[in-house]
Amino acid sequence: MIKIPPSLKHKKFVYLIVGMGISIVGSRMQFTALLWHVNSLSDAPIALGLVGLVRILPVILFSLIGGVVADTADRKKILFVTQGIQTITALTLGYLTFTDQIVLWHLYLLTAIEGATFSFDLPARQSLTPNLVPKDVLTNAFSISSLVFTTASIVGPLFAGIVLAAPSLGQAYTYFINGFSYIAIFIALILLGDVPQLITKGQKVELSAIKSGVNFIKKSPLIISTMMLDFVATFFSSATALLPIFATKVLNVGEVGYGTLSAAQSVGSAITAVFLTQVEQIRKQGPILLGFVILYGIATILFGLAPTLLLAFLALMLVGASDTVSTVIRNTIRQLQTPDELRGRMVSINQIFFMGGPQLGELEAGVVAQFFGPIFAVVSGGIACIVGVFVIVGIWPQIKNYNGDEETFAR
Repeated sequence: MIKIPPSLKHKKFVYLIVGMGISIVGSRMQFTALLWHVNSLSDAPIALGLVGLVRILPVILFSLIGGVVADTADRKKILFVTQGIQTITALTLGYLTFTDQIVLWHLYLLTAIEGATFSFDLPARQSLTPNLVPKDVLTNAFSISSLVFTTASIVGPLFAGIVLAAPSLGQAYTYFINGFSYIAIFIALILLGDVPQLITKGQKVELSAIKSGVNFIKKSPLIISTMMLDFVATFFSSATALLPIFATKVLNVGEVGYGTLSAAQSVGSAITAVFLTQVEQIRKQGPILLGFVILYGIATILFGLAPTLLLAFLALMLVGASDTVSTVIRNTIRQLQTPDELRGRMVSINQIFFMGGPQLGELEAGVVAQFFGPIFAVVSGGIACIVGVFVIVGIWPQIKNYNGDEETFAR
């Protein structure tokens, strides 16, 4: 019998995830459409790979600062600013496309601005969740967040395919719709009211504050090993940027087929996330995490070798399902092993790995596909992901013995 997840009994958390869910529908629709847009302006695989590069460079530059800001300022106010900038960016993309002024460098520049904004947005947003729910339901809260994200990531790409194919709509409308979707998160932030947050008195945005966050991570093998797992898996097994090529040149499907492929990972993630919402606690978290990252690599290989749309869809579903389990466990470990006054900095450092893996992975996939073809790029990446897991366990063996009930910093 399905029961109400315990984290949904906390109304402020519900406000946040509903608002974010609606906003993410628009964001995922825009990103799916943007890759299609880039591919329509240039058929070179490297052009798609550059999307990942322009997204990650601002993260590398600003992420550590964003973490300190999340620990020294009101996280809710930070989200007002970041979501506002992303709204303007989306509407600008829509205007330039609608008026036929858009060129490739516009897409790269506005994507880079979004990346810079995300450097401040993610530390504030993820660090806010432990302030909205008690420690004993934090894993469940991250499961719910994952379900909302993945459900939105199903709807967004499907909408993108439909809007792109519709004669009366088209590319520009994917950006306009995303711009208006941000209204939901603004309403949610207003409804949150006051949110308790532990801020170290006298702490400023300065180099010493950044160093304290870095030093904490360096002394935490559980945290750094999960970050490295995140990076290695998504760097080598990132196939998202190549989906337009698989849709048009490998599987020979159109816009709607492309939108379907883009939603496949999220379908697998959503099904898995529903199951995880019924689980209050997960034990043997280390071994389970490692097993599902290996499964992630295997599923990536299966996608690269899939000869039909159906098999490719099923393989990508498995990619999404395995990634969801590992993501929930990774997030739980990191949040519970980090004191509240350092959570923003921890998330900002993790963001470099979390964003750097898939974004640089898209560049890597584009370069390999340019010289060896898209199938080789995906299959070789899946193999490298599996090898990377064993290397990380060899360096940080603590992760394979982590159970999940060890001492934590959470309230």
